[in-house]
Amino acid sequence: MTTFPPTFDVATFGEAMLLLVADRPGPIEQAECFYKRTAGAETNVAIGLARLGLKVGWASRLGADSMGRYLLAEMQREGIDCSRVACDPAARTGFQFKGRVTDGSDPPVEYHRKGSAASQMGPADVDESWLRSARHLHATGVFAAISETSRAAACRTLEVMRAAGRTISFDPNLRPTLWATPELMRHWINHLAAQADWVLPGLEEGRFLTGERTPEAIAAWYRQRGAKLVAIKLGPEGAYFDGEAGGTGYLPAFPVREVIDTVGAGDGFAVGVISALLEGRSVPDAVRRGAWIGARAVQVLGDTEGLPTRAQLEAAGL
Repeated sequence: MTTFPPTFDVATFGEAMLLLVADRPGPIEQAECFYKRTAGAETNVAIGLARLGLKVGWASRLGADSMGRYLLAEMQREGIDCSRVACDPAARTGFQFKGRVTDGSDPPVEYHRKGSAASQMGPADVDESWLRSARHLHATGVFAAISETSRAAACRTLEVMRAAGRTISFDPNLRPTLWATPELMRHWINHLAAQADWVLPGLEEGRFLTGERTPEAIAAWYRQRGAKLVAIKLGPEGAYFDGEAGGTGYLPAFPVREVIDTVGAGDGFAVGVISALLEGRSVPDAVRRGAWIGARAVQVLGDTEGLPTRAQLEAAGL
């Protein structure tokens, strides 16, 4: 296999889906019009990092259909390297519907991804030379959840990057409906987290995964298992961090005028933390940037509209 020179700042593997967002509040079945957007935990982060000027590569599989063509074009438009994205004529692209809410709660989401092209990926789809051409890997628990073969591929990506001495960030991104049992989800998510340098759970995710209750105890649980940094998302309360180099502490949330859509906030947080750390910024600065981008994300309709450009980031002094 060809060896590629160090080319990317960040590589990621994962499923992109077409997102159809209802144009008005209420049950999804009552909506008559939908806005077309992109969705996917890994691709949200890839888009956010690319907008900040980082070189990002995304590997996946799409169907050879209109949804796949749309998603591929959108990722390429953001400047993301998609040379390891295959279009499979024998499989379809996954998609999802998302409803609208007006009370700041999580909107209803309906997934249609079973048997999708991305779910059929396996370890053979991991181009190890291409992967090692990145200095960092961002992984989430979603790709590992969509099928047994994708889980094996997810494990392989972390093994390759860990062996190569690259840094790895991991967001649990729990999707209980994709797992056979909660116990299986807990086992595999913690297995993957144990391979990562930077672990980024939400508070309730951390409680489920570790059995601990406080941010301090959750962070200590992962630090004892090898994480160099644990940054825990606390929603309106901000974030807590425990880092090998940055010490521990709480950072407040940024004020939000109105919560439009909570989906994508965690991915925005990851964008902020990862980009700042790769730039050599301090842990508190990285978590502060993550909290700011997360606050932007909840004030817009789609998953990526709130992700800032480099100019917007610099204007905010972050």
